[in-house]
Amino acid sequence: MNTIDCKSTFTLLLTDYVKLNKNWNYKNVTSVFYRIIYIDEGEGKLICDLEEYALEPGFLYLIPSFTTCSYICEHYLSHYYICFLEEFQLGSLFVSNRNVFKISASEIDITSMKRVFKLNPGRGLVTSNNPEVFEKDKDLTAYYDLNNTMPLSAYMETCGLLLTLVSRFVQSPLFLKTEANHINSKIASAIFFMKNNLRRPISVAELARTANYHPDHFSRLFLQNTGARPLDYLKSKRIERSQFLLATTDMTFYEIANESGFESQAYFSRAFKSVTGFTPGQYKKNIARRLIL
Repeated sequence: MNTIDCKSTFTLLLTDYVKLNKNWNYKNVTSVFYRIIYIDEGEGKLICDLEEYALEPGFLYLIPSFTTCSYICEHYLSHYYICFLEEFQLGSLFVSNRNVFKISASEIDITSMKRVFKLNPGRGLVTSNNPEVFEKDKDLTAYYDLNNTMPLSAYMETCGLLLTLVSRFVQSPLFLKTEANHINSKIASAIFFMKNNLRRPISVAELARTANYHPDHFSRLFLQNTGARPLDYLKSKRIERSQFLLATTDMTFYEIANESGFESQAYFSRAFKSVTGFTPGQYKKNIARRLIL
């Protein structure tokens, strides 16, 4: 049986039921949050990594955070959507699966989508669906903070429903074929240490000490468990942090480099482009400013 360490929790940002037309046409969108969609009428399509997915009634779609997609509606499309943040200790649940997931929607799935919507009235975009509008940290924070003002029972039920819906995609063959088996507990502890110390210099020797291993043995074991060398994994987490900051704040590139743990702005720019294919400026202009629903 395939098992994993799941230390992720999911927190609602937005949910709504919307009817769209041909104006819903956005290219190369990369969001810092997850999105689940249930189509009830009409049709559209998603394009991810040159692969096209038909948006059609009777299916659920999951787009993990930092998955680049194009959203297209040529005529008419109505759907329920849920946008939520993942908060994790060891690593993103979908770190190896930045893909579009499509599964048949069961009656329970449909009920769950509608129930999240009912439990959270007024959690849709009230200003605009334009990606140039919903992009600022204060907007994300405002929606996130609504969780602190809702009844405790509704908050708990919403969290449970999000876990239930995400679990449906975890059962997908696309997820299972790329997920590693149970991660070594000491490697998991090293990853936890890494994520809580992104801003400061971290060496392989220091990570190895947290696991009580020799650095060479630690590196081999880390590679076996994660598919990456320790410093490569660390760099990917710093890049992911910087993507979030580019997308949701007006911090300078220097400030983002410092906040993400890069020793200089120049190194940050080189590392960012090597991982994403874009300079930070290109990302900010062409992707981070295209957060949509």
